[in-house]
Amino acid sequence: MTNATNGAVTVIDYRAGNLASVARALDHLGARWEITAEPAAVARAERVIFPGVGAAGAAMENLRAGGLCEPIRAVVAAGRPFLGICLGAQILFSHSEEDGAECLGLLAGNVVPFARDMRAGGERLKVPHMGWNTVKVLGPHPVLVGVAPEDRFYFVHAYRVAPADESVVLGTTEYGVEFPSIVGRRNLIACQFHPEKSGEPGLALLARFLAWDGGAGAR
Repeated sequence: MTNATNGAVTVIDYRAGNLASVARALDHLGARWEITAEPAAVARAERVIFPGVGAAGAAMENLRAGGLCEPIRAVVAAGRPFLGICLGAQILFSHSEEDGAECLGLLAGNVVPFARDMRAGGERLKVPHMGWNTVKVLGPHPVLVGVAPEDRFYFVHAYRVAPADESVVLGTTEYGVEFPSIVGRRNLIACQFHPEKSGEPGLALLARFLAWDGGAGAR
């Protein structure tokens, strides 16, 4: 599915993505986009959005069955701008405790569950973490330059990333614990929240990603 081909941002379809919402957000921004499950199309992509909802095990099975793991790694290695969203951020890491899934390994670290007995202010917190929350940006990044402390983004997840290298953590969020909600390295950036469902702050973040050349990111 596409609204353009030449120079489009490529959205990867691996049967675990929130594709309709991403497409609507890109349309709102006037972006050219294509949604594809074709490995060759991913491999030649100029800019990639890697969305995701659902479970890590099934997502990795779909990626392997579709021959998409190596094209994704190749795009990142080539230095092209790459954005992971929600589950698409988690499975960039080495391993997920959800389903015991071995993931893409583009970032070192694990994906771990929220504790079921988390509390804040004496009240037990619900898991999954679902709804609106803020993000604390830890340092300068071209995609994050406009994120304000009061901006709220939409989350829905029961697992969180635990990077082996803290330098990849670009932003954090509080929900029972402080957890990484934005991670990145060089041309790769990924967020636990859904920018495509986060109103104006999310659209602004997506717009900055669409304008980003992949440089001056985290080391």
